[in-house]
Amino acid sequence: MTLLTVLLLFAFVALGRWQWHRGENRAALWAEYQRNTTPLAMDARAVDQAERFTHARLDGHFEGAHQILLDNMSHAGQPGYLVLTPFVLPDGSRVLVNRGWVPFTGYRDRLPDVSLSDTSTLRISGRVNDLPSPGLASGRAPPAADASWPKLTSFPTQPELEAVLGSKITHRILLLDAVSPHGYVREWTPPGLPPDRHFSYAIQWWGFAVVLLVLYFGLNFRKVK
Repeated sequence: MTLLTVLLLFAFVALGRWQWHRGENRAALWAEYQRNTTPLAMDARAVDQAERFTHARLDGHFEGAHQILLDNMSHAGQPGYLVLTPFVLPDGSRVLVNRGWVPFTGYRDRLPDVSLSDTSTLRISGRVNDLPSPGLASGRAPPAADASWPKLTSFPTQPELEAVLGSKITHRILLLDAVSPHGYVREWTPPGLPPDRHFSYAIQWWGFAVVLLVLYFGLNFRKVK
């Protein structure tokens, strides 16, 4: 029993320290992500080469006729879609811009109205990011190859998107800033658990260690009546 208690105690303390360090790393990542930085002017090549979450600035215009709706995307516990719209740069290259979240209409055959008729040149900013990816490949559904727009899809790959758009796009996308025009709900956060969740897990593991010690001493050093 003593050996088992020592092993479990070591494991609980080590797991608590691991979660605490993960929380510190996540806190540093979130602080860097949320830090206000001046967006850097970029072209398509710079977007693909930039580090994830780099704050970028693009000049060009939206291509509202060809839009992508990412299915099964929730916000505040509500189902909905993320709206991806090609943004055409002055040299003709395209960057997909995540314009934010829109709610589910209540009908699978009735997509939300995300029409965008403004094709004027404008300046937008946002964070460079990767296309959303599922935990399991079974959650994927490529966009349909028919003539209807917008296209409904779940976790598409870049080649699949290029096939339906009929043009090259960057590997990376842009998470549209809240201050930029033509967006929907945009409450971007880094992926993964928030720092507080890791800290709470660490405290739970250390709590298990304390309970284990109390049980051990209670069972082995209680007074014999």
